[in-house]
Amino acid sequence: MKRGAVILPGATLGVLGGGQLGRMFVHAAQQMGYFTVVLDPDANSPAGRVSHQHLVADYSDPQALAQLGGLCAAVTTEFENVPAASLAALAEQSRVVSPAAASVSVAQDRAREKAHFVACGVPCAPYAVLDNETSLAQIQQDLLPGILKTARMGYDGKGQVRVKTREALAAAWAQLGQVPCVLEKMLPLALECSVIVARGRDGDMVNFPVQRNLHRDGILAVTEVFEDPEPHLSHQTAQQAVASARAIAQGLDYVGVLCVEFFVLQDGRLVVNEIAPRPHNSGHYTLDGCDVSQFELQVRTLCGLPLTSPRLHSASIMLNLLGDLWPQDGLATNPPWEKVLALPGTHLHLYGKQEAKPGRKMGHLNITAETAARARRVALEAAACLGMAAF
Repeated sequence: MKRGAVILPGATLGVLGGGQLGRMFVHAAQQMGYFTVVLDPDANSPAGRVSHQHLVADYSDPQALAQLGGLCAAVTTEFENVPAASLAALAEQSRVVSPAAASVSVAQDRAREKAHFVACGVPCAPYAVLDNETSLAQIQQDLLPGILKTARMGYDGKGQVRVKTREALAAAWAQLGQVPCVLEKMLPLALECSVIVARGRDGDMVNFPVQRNLHRDGILAVTEVFEDPEPHLSHQTAQQAVASARAIAQGLDYVGVLCVEFFVLQDGRLVVNEIAPRPHNSGHYTLDGCDVSQFELQVRTLCGLPLTSPRLHSASIMLNLLGDLWPQDGLATNPPWEKVLALPGTHLHLYGKQEAKPGRKMGHLNITAETAARARRVALEAAACLGMAAF
């Protein structure tokens, strides 16, 4: 198949990864008339349970990759830690693959990711790469206090240690197994935000509005999106975030949906934190608050279909639903959904996971309303019903 060819409904699309992001991609693809195949080692994966086909195998299994490539016209991924070599192997079969292995490999390595930000002229926190005893000794004092992060395989706050002194830094590096790490200087944060962009094979690019995010214990808890970002974000900061996200995608020659996370500092400066080469939790509100979702744009970029600029038609808030909300009896007892769904503008999305665990993402609740004040009021009521912390 020619890489520039448009892949029309009726074709089969593949996804590496069977989690909730893959599940929502499958739903979007099926709604548009595509068949789907999921490759995931878990026989009960959320995406695999709703896909037309589910290949139960490791992501690096050569036979499974060959089978996936034989079934599909195009393949994407739902998480950044899929082996980049697997994406490259699929591309070698003349399958359309997006995002490409080269882009995903940058997102998999914090040191390469930071270097890419610098190359794109997008400000990030001062940092240093730590990968041996010599680099440890050469760490500048002005990077402390800082956050030591493993260069690879970190997510949701995992693989991170806060350090204040050189002694604490050395101990933290030992605690992390002396694997390659990045030390980032701790900066005074005012808030966190993100921008989701979609870029096609032809370089055409669209984006969703800037999203304000609240994290708890390293996991996204709340996302708020309003037509007017004030008073939380100035229009200038919002425009800078969008321009920076587009520059990062352009610099990667990226094809697909990309989330770029930012910190807004107390002095108003904007610095980039990290990228996710896939749809993102902070974009889940697009399922109900926009005329096109991030998952539909994932299908469109994968298939070479036209990209239309998303329209936010409702003020939106997303509440992440973690396994902590379920009583300690498995899934025998549900949270009070009937009370939550009695509130106007509530949209419940559960991921079909078979076991609830503390910190595990089980679903999300979108709240849409005609005004920001109304959306926040209903979201706070929903949070109270569920016993969640206010925001």
